[in-house]
Amino acid sequence: MKDVTIVRWPDERTLREELAKSGRARLLMVDTEAAPPIASDPLEDWVRTPCGELDVRARLEGLRLRLERTLELVPELDTDGVIRFGDRWAPLPPVEARLTTVLVRRFGAVVSRDELVAAGWPGGTPGRNALDVHVLRLRRRLEPVRLAIRTVRSRGYLLEPSAAGH
Repeated sequence: MKDVTIVRWPDERTLREELAKSGRARLLMVDTEAAPPIASDPLEDWVRTPCGELDVRARLEGLRLRLERTLELVPELDTDGVIRFGDRWAPLPPVEARLTTVLVRRFGAVVSRDELVAAGWPGGTPGRNALDVHVLRLRRRLEPVRLAIRTVRSRGYLLEPSAAGH
């Protein structure tokens, strides 16, 4: 299970942003004089310092439970090309639905470019940049569903929950 990272706010603002982009849970330790950030991400919480150990432990445990629930969700793609993740959904065009079928089947694991090309264009080989264009469009369509496609250099793509709150 992924851990929760403790971040000092506002001093470690950049670290917070990096953790959010990578979908990591974080507990912000907010300085006495600082205004806490507005968090729409379920993988983030905050507590004002100084604070007691019991308060910190309770916040950490709450974040761990939310993280576990997020990791238990698995997206579903129906025969009409509608992807569902939790209580959110989005319709997908045919090529993107075929690409998503493979990504959902291997949710959380890397899918090679060759596998995606074979799934997206079963009758032949697309143009050189066709996969990149469709993955870019698919990323945009999946944002509101709270799913993200991560590029894994020299290996392929990985579908995972997004930390972004929409």
